[in-house]
Amino acid sequence: MSNISENGNAPEKAPWTAKRVAAVIGIVLLVGLYILTFVSALIGTGGSGRLFRFSLGMTIAVPIFLWIFSWCIGKFTNR
Repeated sequence: MSNISENGNAPEKAPWTAKRVAAVIGIVLLVGLYILTFVSALIGTGGSGRLFRFSLGMTIAVPIFLWIFSWCIGKFTNR
C-alpha cells in the first residue's frame, strides 16, 4: 500500500498539539534524569543517592502531572 492520498499528494501529518508537546517534553525530561542519575552513580559522587531518590520521585510525579495537564486541556477545549 502506498503512502499517497486520493488526490495524489503525500498524506498530511497530524499537527503538533499541546498534549503531544507535553508528552515529548516529559519523555525528554525523564530520560535526561535517568541518564544523569546513571552517570552520577558511575562517577560515585556524594549526592548520587539523593539524586536517585529524586529520580524515583519524578518517575511518579511527571506522568501524574502530564495526565492532569492533558485532562485540563480536554476540559478547556471540551473534548
